[in-house]
Amino acid sequence: TYVLREEANVWWKNVKLRIGSDGVAIVWEIFKREFLRKYFPADVKNKKVIEFMELKQGNLSVAEYSAMFEALCVFSPHYNTVEAEEDKCVK
Repeated sequence: TYVLREEANVWWKNVKLRIGSDGVAIVWEIFKREFLRKYFPADVKNKKVIEFMELKQGNLSVAEYSAMFEALCVFSPHYNTVEAEEDKCVK
């Protein structure tokens, strides 16, 4: 389990007031959406998508390239579906 601290805790209390949870458990998808909206702005996400699209193995080992690929892949919505598994091989 993780605990939000300081600024993040204050932010989360305000989000819960705004969305009106009233003691009802908030599902992960809502938390994730709100968290990313606040702490991971679109311009940063877009830079990660570009970094992913321009990723080349170059002098990296297969393991290093694979790790970078997987880390950056999460920022590219096209590659985050079951249907896109074959497309990952093309990239």
